[in-house]
Amino acid sequence: MNGLLLLIICVAALLCGYVFYGRWLCKKWGIGENSEETPAHTMEDGVDYVAAKAPVLMGHHFSSIAGAGPITGPISAAAAGFGWLACCLWIVIGGIFFGGVHDMGALFASIRHGGKSIGEIISANMSRRAKKLFIIFAYLTLILVVAAFASIVAKTFGATFDESGVLDVAASATNAQVAMVSLLFIVIAIVFGFAVYRRNVSMLTATLVGIVGIVLIIIIGLNWHPIYLSEKTWMWVVGLYIAIASVTPVWILLQPRDYLSSFLLYAMLAIAVVAVIVSHPSMGALPVIQLTAEEYAAKGLDWKPVFPVLFTTIACGAISGFHSLVSSGTTSKQLDKEKDAKPIAYGGMLLECVLAVATLVAVAYAYSYNAANPDSPLKGATAIFGGGLAHMIDDAIPGTFTVLNILLVLTYSAFCLTSLDTATRLARFMFQEFWIDSDKGETAENVSGYKKFLCNPYVATIITVILGIVLGLNGYEKIWALFGSANQLLAAIGLLAVAVWLGNIAKDKFMVVIPMFFMLCVTIASLIINTKDQIAVIKNATPDNPADWGPYSQVIIGILLIVLAVVLAIEGIQTLAKPKKKAA
Repeated sequence: MNGLLLLIICVAALLCGYVFYGRWLCKKWGIGENSEETPAHTMEDGVDYVAAKAPVLMGHHFSSIAGAGPITGPISAAAAGFGWLACCLWIVIGGIFFGGVHDMGALFASIRHGGKSIGEIISANMSRRAKKLFIIFAYLTLILVVAAFASIVAKTFGATFDESGVLDVAASATNAQVAMVSLLFIVIAIVFGFAVYRRNVSMLTATLVGIVGIVLIIIIGLNWHPIYLSEKTWMWVVGLYIAIASVTPVWILLQPRDYLSSFLLYAMLAIAVVAVIVSHPSMGALPVIQLTAEEYAAKGLDWKPVFPVLFTTIACGAISGFHSLVSSGTTSKQLDKEKDAKPIAYGGMLLECVLAVATLVAVAYAYSYNAANPDSPLKGATAIFGGGLAHMIDDAIPGTFTVLNILLVLTYSAFCLTSLDTATRLARFMFQEFWIDSDKGETAENVSGYKKFLCNPYVATIITVILGIVLGLNGYEKIWALFGSANQLLAAIGLLAVAVWLGNIAKDKFMVVIPMFFMLCVTIASLIINTKDQIAVIKNATPDNPADWGPYSQVIIGILLIVLAVVLAIEGIQTLAKPKKKAA
């Protein structure tokens, strides 16, 4: 299969899904029919509730939901031997009928609930107990996200030192370049925010100047990068940054940075498309369908079932529970007009699918490249994605590899940094909401006693950042295997919350119910498989090769997540069977 033809087919299918299925969903749910202002206007507070123009909010939303997910997911699925056909089918079908529905449904439900999170939507439409269970689970998942993404950013920025502590400048140059550009990017974003929101500079003028600024900081970063810090030091620097960024008014940093970073995204997508066009690599380096048991053994890989593993491996490129937290956490508080929900939420999800397909083509090229260049293979997600696309163009236009590779790695790290401080802000919301009883009219501002202390945004943020960074420094990888299942459980619960609410307001919910049941089955099956695997690790441990805390933690958490999924599913099904009729 030609990679260019595959990309064209997938993009055409996704475009049709956006135009026809997206329009049908808006009609069935009544998105855009509400003439009232969105929460960004009715609850404007200058910090979290701040209306943003559609292009600006699109930049924030996409940068936040994407992160490293649509890149690492397809790479991991390809490495697991699932075959490019199964991956592409899940990306396209999942994006149109699962992920897009999930993301737009969560955003729409949040808008109609005053910009509140999925937890509050569950409380209003199911029960307070269900809300508490969901928030505990979602908060712990976000802590894991903070730990993982902080570690990814720190590794991307970190310098290399030898055993005696001497800096290896040559090996650290690329990381230092990316770090410098990323730091300068934050400065530009802050200047952009003040220019637009406090000096009333037109969006067009600020955008043009911002784009020129991005080009300049890339040039500066490539030629001047004096900061060489260890990975551990960068972890604490990143922790300090996200602590400040997650409580800073969104107009100062979050909106402008994410808007400007969207241009890096567009550049990255353009590079990916150009790379596929000029190289049009064959997908032959990857199997069409899953490898046989004999082929797995020959490659030294462990066989894994397509169901459910594929559906937890490729998440962000098809459906991801983290998206519902973004849609109902930050995006809903900044949506200027309700009609913008479709292009931002549904369109943002499908744009992520395009990136996932392009990544899959890059993987096929990288595997072919590695076979031809065994002495200098492309290893790791960053190298496979950035190096693969850069080599595709460099084959046709020699001498372009270094600049393109750095630009792609920069964009990759920018996504991680964006998702990182968005996740911290979301975790802060979750921590605060846990202590609030909205049924009694409590808010973070009017609670008293210990609740007032715990609902303080600075206290909630500090607790979140410390937990995330400490976990990142002490082996988050030991429980990372649970993230795929936990993330897809978030998706199932997000779909459940939307389905229950739609039922309560007498709207068609079956386009949500079917994906919800599928994702519940995926989650429970995946958790059972992982729990059995970890029990086997514990049983096979010996005094000479003992099991550390990782397998034990995964078994305990896995069982708890299975119980959580079953409890929430039962309560949700009961509510779906007897909906409480409410006004939309």
